[in-house]
Amino acid sequence: MFQLGKTIVSEEIIENDFLCNLTACKGACCVDGEAGAPLEDRETEILVDIYSRVKPFLRPEGIAEIEKQGAFIRGEDGEWETPLVNGSECAYAVFKENGTAKCGLEEAYEQGATKWKKPVSCHLYPVRVREYSELTAVNYHKWEICDPACSLGSELKVPIYKFVKDALIRKFGKKWYAELEQIAQEHSKK
Repeated sequence: MFQLGKTIVSEEIIENDFLCNLTACKGACCVDGEAGAPLEDRETEILVDIYSRVKPFLRPEGIAEIEKQGAFIRGEDGEWETPLVNGSECAYAVFKENGTAKCGLEEAYEQGATKWKKPVSCHLYPVRVREYSELTAVNYHKWEICDPACSLGSELKVPIYKFVKDALIRKFGKKWYAELEQIAQEHSKK
């Protein structure tokens, strides 16, 4: 671990490789698990504000759950998260003809219906961020469904921090990311 500003960062995000391999996993991170995608407080307001513009991009099952549970829910851990369909897939997940899950929020963004891509927790994955009173922890979340992404990342030599560059900049800013790159370069010389 190392400190970067008001963050404590796991060295795993510079030491490990990762590159999503949707052909292999079919977007399982949107389907598997026991909870919805973690949401920041301000993201709950965004979901409510953009729901009517996102709704045309969602599937009927997702719409039904969002309208039943709300655009977001409080999870068992007390934190905000996206609602689930059948206790499994994210209510905002949509599926391509080949069965691959994709984010309906991101689809709406890509089609110009909104200016918000998706929850930052999804954008950052496999990096997980945990806010504490004084510092923010930035860690690598290992999940076996992402083994193909680890293999592809290793094959193509894409470190996690480079894979999630845009998301890290979105969360912490360009200056923070530039400092992270510097630390990564120094770390690779060891």
